[in-house]
Amino acid sequence: MLKQRHRLFVTLFGVADAVAVAAASFAAVLVRHAVFPAEPWPAGAIGWVRAALIAVSVPVTVATLAALGLYKPRREGSLFGEFWLVCRAGLVSVGTIVVTLWAIGSGLLQAPLPPGSPTPIVLGVAITDPARLQLGALAVLIPGLVGVQRLGLRLVLRAMRRRGRNLRHVAIVGTGRLGQIAHRTLTRNAWTGLGVAYFISHHAQTQRTECQGVPVVGGLADLDAIIDARPVDAVYVALPGSMGGELAGLLRRLERHAVDVRVIPDVQPRYLPVSMAVSELEGMPILSYRESPLSGPGGVLKRAIDIVGACIALCIFAPVMLAAAIAVRLDSPGPIIFRQTRISLGGESFQIYKFRTMRHLADETGLPAWTARDDDRVTRVGRWLRKTSLDELPQLFNVLRGDMALVGPRPERPELIDRFRDDWRGYMLRQHVKAGMTGWAQVHGFRGDTSLRKRLQYDLFYIRNWSIWLDLRILGLTLIRGFVHPNAM
Repeated sequence: MLKQRHRLFVTLFGVADAVAVAAASFAAVLVRHAVFPAEPWPAGAIGWVRAALIAVSVPVTVATLAALGLYKPRREGSLFGEFWLVCRAGLVSVGTIVVTLWAIGSGLLQAPLPPGSPTPIVLGVAITDPARLQLGALAVLIPGLVGVQRLGLRLVLRAMRRRGRNLRHVAIVGTGRLGQIAHRTLTRNAWTGLGVAYFISHHAQTQRTECQGVPVVGGLADLDAIIDARPVDAVYVALPGSMGGELAGLLRRLERHAVDVRVIPDVQPRYLPVSMAVSELEGMPILSYRESPLSGPGGVLKRAIDIVGACIALCIFAPVMLAAAIAVRLDSPGPIIFRQTRISLGGESFQIYKFRTMRHLADETGLPAWTARDDDRVTRVGRWLRKTSLDELPQLFNVLRGDMALVGPRPERPELIDRFRDDWRGYMLRQHVKAGMTGWAQVHGFRGDTSLRKRLQYDLFYIRNWSIWLDLRILGLTLIRGFVHPNAM
């Protein structure tokens, strides 16, 4: 029954994708003629080009989506990751259209405006070639329409699963800490539709009858009989690390049953890894234990937001920065901008920029430390700049240079990092992302001379749970309460 439902959903997604791509093809033609209404076309050419676009784009896009695994079960996958794959499929489709139509000489790629025709302006850009406009529109419309319809279908499926429909029943092998973590995680994420039917103890025999409210139906010695008597769709193997030597034998036993098998490795220390991924090299599985969450498409999007956001912020705050620079110059002798070596992504050092808030050379004591409240080294203007966090505005140039991001853990000095890396387990995980102008810890009040333990906890939460939406939330909280804060000194 479940496999029949899966085939039904695959068909549904395939048909919906094909319709969305066809609609994108027609819409691209409409965009072309809306911008160039007087463009001369031979009789029947519009219909021919539309048919050619659909004939090429629909199968190519659907085939690319299939090759990228988007018609496989994706209950544990993220919506953002799926949308990125849809964008890749759209680009492949447009590239194939360009090559195909060029090869058959359709004329789509060689249709400049007639002499003397007015040049339309779209988003401030002069458009001189209708064909390129159409292909550009198609490159945007395919991911847009396919992504929107897939988002809608995924949200409908998630809502159904929360209501107890379209469920997959799973068994968890292991009643220890790891098995209990697996159960809690699946329970919290009801949208996956993965419901735990029962536990199988990691001991050969057990007298235990329940674990976290779920039945424990036996031990490893009875595994085959249990699965035969109580069929499930998938088995999650969550053995303690001390039983690693028994994993291969257990997997061989599970090969006798028509179930999907998921292995949860016992690699969850006090500070969880940044992210984990599995790859393969000539059949050898490789588990990436500490990989930056920004190493994929998310990092590209985050960088784009950083550049756009920094440019907008510089335009908005330019008068404020000019006034602050004048105030610093008039208040005390010394440079306007303070530079200091800090550490960011991958342990790379860079020069951070800030408006100078201390007396010139007052920080050259050789003793790395944070500024204390009522520090007599801070100037009158500097105290106000620190209180309002306006001394940080020059770091927008660090963001544009790529040294920092708008959002991330605050950068530290190399001497402090050398001290903290041994004293605080997990501290170096902060270097798996770029340092930021603001962060999860800062918007919760942990800045300046505050609890290092709390700041580290908030930084690690940000790194492990990073998303574009979390970044936008932090930026919003910074605007609301981040500029003036009692812990800013």
